Amino acid sequence: MLTLAQAKLNKVYTIEEIQAEGFAKKHLNNLGLVPGGKVVLVNYSSENGIVLLHNSRIAINLSVLKQIIIVEKNLDEENWLSLDQLMVGEKGRVIGIHGQGAVKRRLMDMGLTKGVDILVRKMAPLGDPIEINLRGYELTLRKNEAELVLVQKEG
Repeated sequence: MLTLAQAKLNKVYTIEEIQAEGFAKKHLNNLGLVPGGKVVLVNYSSENGIVLLHNSRIAINLSVLKQIIIVEKNLDEENWLSLDQLMVGEKGRVIGIHGQGAVKRRLMDMGLTKGVDILVRKMAPLGDPIEINLRGYELTLRKNEAELVLVQKEG
């Protein structure tokens, strides 16, 4: 039995059961944490975890993470990470964009939309900026913009 507190970072899991009771369980369900749903643990500290759920990041206390039972995905294991974590020469597919309002709209106007294949072509020594190839053209992004783009790493 694996809990969300024991999950590996940036790996997709399926929620099997939520062991919380009463109001806590109802609140988690309202946030979208329901059995059968996909969830990714993006960051983890001693007291809290940042969980990616339906293109939203949610901070959840360790005691609550221990009450969420998860299972690993089967053979087609998915690994999601932000675009800035890909290395030069690696390919990925855009899963979603986390920006809000004008930032999200600008990234989408530049061609970064769900399902688009990308290739990291160049990266500055400190990782800022990043040059990617998508839809047949090159695009340069700042690191803080690339952090908002969630990708699934390909082979």
